[in-house]
Amino acid sequence: MANTSRFPTNQGSTGTTSHGTGDANKGRAQDTGSNLGQKAQDVASNLGHRAQETASNLTQKAQDTASNLGQRAQDLASQATDKADDTLSTVGERMSSLGGTLRERAPREGVLGTAASQVAAGLEQSGQYLQEHGMGEIGEDLTQMIRQHPMQSLLVGFGLGFLLGVAFRR
Repeated sequence: MANTSRFPTNQGSTGTTSHGTGDANKGRAQDTGSNLGQKAQDVASNLGHRAQETASNLTQKAQDTASNLGQRAQDLASQATDKADDTLSTVGERMSSLGGTLRERAPREGVLGTAASQVAAGLEQSGQYLQEHGMGEIGEDLTQMIRQHPMQSLLVGFGLGFLLGVAFRR
Protein backbone atom coordinates (compact mmCIF):
# COMPACT_ATOMS: atom_id res chain seq x y z
CA MET A 1 0.00 0.00 0.00
CA ALA A 2 1.20 3.42 -0.84
CA ASN A 3 1.94 6.06 1.74
CA THR A 4 -1.07 8.32 1.67
CA SER A 5 -0.34 10.51 4.66
CA ARG A 6 -0.36 14.18 4.13
CA PHE A 7 3.15 14.65 5.32
CA PRO A 8 5.70 12.61 3.57
CA THR A 9 8.20 11.04 5.86
CA ASN A 10 11.68 11.20 4.66
CA GLN A 11 13.36 9.78 7.65
CA GLY A 12 16.45 8.58 5.88
CA SER A 13 17.21 11.90 4.26
CA THR A 14 16.44 13.89 7.43
CA GLY A 15 18.87 11.80 9.42
CA THR A 16 21.52 12.18 6.74
CA THR A 17 20.99 15.92 6.48
CA SER A 18 21.29 16.50 10.19
CA HIS A 19 24.36 14.30 10.33
CA GLY A 20 25.91 16.13 7.33
CA THR A 21 25.23 19.51 8.98
CA GLY A 22 26.98 18.34 12.17
CA ASP A 23 30.04 17.29 10.19
CA ALA A 24 30.09 20.63 8.36
CA ASN A 25 29.81 22.52 11.66
CA LYS A 26 32.52 20.38 13.15
CA GLY A 27 34.77 21.05 10.12
CA ARG A 28 34.14 24.79 10.34
CA ALA A 29 34.94 24.76 14.05
CA GLN A 30 38.16 22.90 13.36
CA ASP A 31 39.07 25.38 10.61
CA THR A 32 38.25 28.32 12.89
CA GLY A 33 40.27 26.76 15.71
CA SER A 34 43.14 26.09 13.34
CA ASN A 35 42.98 29.66 12.02
CA LEU A 36 42.91 31.05 15.56
CA GLY A 37 45.83 28.83 16.52
CA GLN A 38 47.80 30.04 13.48
CA LYS A 39 46.97 33.66 14.26
CA ALA A 40 48.05 33.15 17.88
CA GLN A 41 51.34 31.65 16.66
CA ASP A 42 51.82 34.58 14.26
CA VAL A 43 51.14 37.11 17.04
CA ALA A 44 53.50 35.29 19.40
CA SER A 45 56.15 35.12 16.71
CA ASN A 46 55.76 38.84 15.95
CA LEU A 47 55.98 39.66 19.64
CA GLY A 48 59.09 37.53 19.91
CA HIS A 49 60.72 39.28 16.97
CA ARG A 50 59.78 42.69 18.36
CA ALA A 51 61.19 41.75 21.76
CA GLN A 52 64.43 40.62 20.11
CA GLU A 53 64.64 43.84 18.10
CA THR A 54 63.97 45.93 21.20
CA ALA A 55 66.59 44.02 23.18
CA SER A 56 69.07 44.39 20.32
CA ASN A 57 68.36 48.13 20.10
CA LEU A 58 68.76 48.54 23.85
CA THR A 59 72.01 46.58 23.79
CA GLN A 60 73.33 48.73 20.95
CA LYS A 61 72.33 51.93 22.77
CA ALA A 62 74.00 50.70 25.96
CA GLN A 63 77.18 49.89 24.04
CA ASP A 64 77.12 53.31 22.36
CA THR A 65 76.58 55.02 25.70
CA ALA A 66 79.40 53.06 27.32
CA SER A 67 81.69 53.87 24.41
CA ASN A 68 80.80 57.56 24.63
CA LEU A 69 81.39 57.58 28.38
CA GLY A 70 84.71 55.84 27.93
CA GLN A 71 85.75 58.35 25.29
CA ARG A 72 84.69 61.26 27.52
CA ALA A 73 86.66 59.80 30.42
CA GLN A 74 89.73 59.51 28.21
CA ASP A 75 89.26 63.07 27.01
CA LEU A 76 88.91 64.35 30.57
CA ALA A 77 91.97 62.40 31.69
CA SER A 78 93.93 63.79 28.76
CA GLN A 79 92.80 67.33 29.59
CA ALA A 80 93.73 66.83 33.26
CA THR A 81 97.15 65.52 32.26
CA ASP A 82 97.68 68.46 29.90
CA LYS A 83 96.64 70.90 32.62
CA ALA A 84 98.96 69.22 35.15
CA ASP A 85 101.81 69.35 32.64
CA ASP A 86 101.15 73.06 32.05
CA THR A 87 101.07 73.68 35.80
CA LEU A 88 104.32 71.78 36.28
CA SER A 89 105.94 73.80 33.52
CA THR A 90 104.78 77.04 35.15
CA VAL A 91 106.08 75.90 38.54
CA GLY A 92 109.35 74.94 36.87
CA GLU A 93 109.67 78.38 35.31
CA ARG A 94 109.06 80.06 38.66
CA MET A 95 111.56 77.79 40.43
CA SER A 96 114.20 78.58 37.81
CA SER A 97 113.42 82.28 38.11
CA LEU A 98 113.64 82.09 41.92
CA GLY A 99 117.01 80.31 41.62
CA GLY A 100 118.29 83.04 39.31
CA THR A 101 117.04 85.76 41.66
CA LEU A 102 118.64 84.04 44.65
CA ARG A 103 121.92 83.72 42.77
CA GLU A 104 121.88 87.44 41.88
CA ARG A 105 120.97 88.77 45.34
CA ALA A 106 122.83 86.37 47.63
CA PRO A 107 126.39 87.01 48.75
CA ARG A 108 128.99 85.39 46.53
CA GLU A 109 131.57 84.63 49.21
CA GLY A 110 131.69 82.73 52.44
CA VAL A 111 129.54 79.96 53.84
CA LEU A 112 126.31 81.84 53.11
CA GLY A 113 127.40 82.47 49.51
CA THR A 114 128.26 78.79 48.97
CA ALA A 115 124.95 77.63 50.47
CA ALA A 116 122.96 80.21 48.45
CA SER A 117 124.77 79.15 45.27
CA GLN A 118 123.96 75.47 45.88
CA VAL A 119 120.30 76.23 46.66
CA ALA A 120 120.06 78.42 43.56
CA ALA A 121 121.59 75.68 41.40
CA GLY A 122 119.17 73.10 42.86
CA LEU A 123 116.17 75.38 42.21
CA GLU A 124 117.29 76.04 38.66
CA GLN A 125 117.90 72.35 37.90
CA SER A 126 114.60 71.30 39.47
CA GLY A 127 112.73 74.02 37.60
CA GLN A 128 114.31 73.00 34.33
CA TYR A 129 113.43 69.33 34.97
CA LEU A 130 109.79 70.25 35.65
CA GLN A 131 109.65 72.35 32.47
CA GLU A 132 111.07 69.61 30.28
CA HIS A 133 109.28 66.54 31.65
CA GLY A 134 105.58 65.76 31.90
CA MET A 135 103.63 63.94 34.59
CA GLY A 136 104.13 60.55 32.92
CA GLU A 137 107.89 60.88 32.79
CA ILE A 138 108.07 62.15 36.36
CA GLY A 139 106.00 59.17 37.51
CA GLU A 140 108.30 56.77 35.67
CA ASP A 141 111.40 58.43 37.15
CA LEU A 142 109.88 58.30 40.64
CA THR A 143 109.02 54.61 40.21
CA GLN A 144 112.54 53.84 39.06
CA MET A 145 114.03 55.74 42.01
CA ILE A 146 111.80 53.87 44.49
CA ARG A 147 112.87 50.54 42.97
CA GLN A 148 116.52 51.49 43.20
CA HIS A 149 116.26 52.75 46.80
CA PRO A 150 113.34 50.94 48.50
CA MET A 151 114.43 51.43 52.16
CA GLN A 152 115.14 55.12 51.76
CA SER A 153 111.81 55.57 49.94
CA LEU A 154 109.99 53.79 52.75
CA LEU A 155 111.65 55.97 55.38
CA VAL A 156 110.85 59.15 53.42
CA GLY A 157 107.23 57.99 53.14
CA PHE A 158 106.98 57.38 56.88
CA GLY A 159 108.60 60.75 57.59
CA LEU A 160 106.20 62.60 55.29
CA GLY A 161 103.24 60.74 56.77
CA PHE A 162 104.35 61.68 60.29
CA LEU A 163 104.81 65.35 59.36
CA LEU A 164 101.42 65.49 57.61
CA GLY A 165 99.79 63.79 60.61
CA VAL A 166 101.27 66.35 63.00
CA ALA A 167 100.33 69.24 60.73
CA PHE A 168 96.69 68.11 60.36
CA ARG A 169 96.31 67.25 64.04
CA ARG A 170 96.88 70.91 64.94
